Amino acid sequence: MKYMLRMITLAFTLLACELNAETLSTNQTPQSSTYLIGTYTDAESQGIELLSFDQDTMTLNSEVVASGFKDPSFVIANQARTMIFAVEENENGKLRSFAFNQQKTDLVLLDIVDSAGDDPCYLALDHSEHFLAVANYISGNFSIFEVNSEGGLYFRQSVQHRGRSINKSRQNNAHVHSMVFHPNNKQLLVADLGTDKIHIYDVNFSNSTPITEANPAYFKVASGSGPRHMVIHPNGKVLYLVHELTGEVGVYFYEDGEITHFSTHTLTTSKRKGHVQAAEIRLSQDGKFVYVSNRGNANNLSVFKVELNGDLSLIQQISTGGRTPRNFNLSLDGQFLLVANQDSDEVRIFKRDSVTGRLEKSPSKIKINKPAYVFPLY
Repeated sequence: MKYMLRMITLAFTLLACELNAETLSTNQTPQSSTYLIGTYTDAESQGIELLSFDQDTMTLNSEVVASGFKDPSFVIANQARTMIFAVEENENGKLRSFAFNQQKTDLVLLDIVDSAGDDPCYLALDHSEHFLAVANYISGNFSIFEVNSEGGLYFRQSVQHRGRSINKSRQNNAHVHSMVFHPNNKQLLVADLGTDKIHIYDVNFSNSTPITEANPAYFKVASGSGPRHMVIHPNGKVLYLVHELTGEVGVYFYEDGEITHFSTHTLTTSKRKGHVQAAEIRLSQDGKFVYVSNRGNANNLSVFKVELNGDLSLIQQISTGGRTPRNFNLSLDGQFLLVANQDSDEVRIFKRDSVTGRLEKSPSKIKINKPAYVFPLY
């Protein structure tokens, strides 16, 4: 009975999101949009790029706006788009904060600190935007920094993971790959590719140690799956998780601090097997569709419809037109999807049908050295 009641509640919650989205979809589409592009660098002149996309002419332009440091592979902004945060993904991992001026479109360095770990690969702001979490992949830990009003970064805490799983080449030790703050801002969920666990932490930033293990402290996903990136539905009850090593997306319920597995969907087909390396996952702004990229031999995007019970049904698979789609993102108006094909040195544009969720490849693309992350600014 409890399960049925949960399903009914979830169905009505998802339906409400759909109705709200129909109202939002009437907003006028902007004629241009701007994105931050995180990259892996091969020269001092490379770094964070600012990409502009004219949606009327389907033309792209990009310029380097922060350079002179290595591998700013992950870059995000606050909601006001006045502060930018970036990692330096290497063994001497660092975080940088920048001031951003939308009129001048330039980045001004505010602070630079050690990430308290090796190879930082993911950033997440809490919902108050006063705290920044960073995942340190190689060292298998994550750290919390306080962000002051001037963009200064102050270390608060580091949490070390330990353990391993069955894939000897990728899972001999912990590898924290991503984290998301729950919509209630009281829990932090952390995906550890090396241990096949989703760790659950309670959050209280008024404490001297703001992050503490929840009870239960983690959920063990299928051995060898390699949890990578994840998104939480706005209702807070459904978690969608990329299984990097098995090329899948998992559907999990999250209720009363506990995670339960509901279903798993493959990102491969019988015609295309071999090396898989699932990467990024996005939920459309209206909560109706989930998008997942797969690298390896596939180099494609899978489009799923979100059913009323929270489960997923595959509606499309489409080639990214390039190699290694490490990252992608939707435009803020939901009309386009931009793919960063890392090993093709390009960002490509796909048109998106907001009603059906389906994608259509466009001829629009731009050369960028090893693009690794796409963040929509405005």
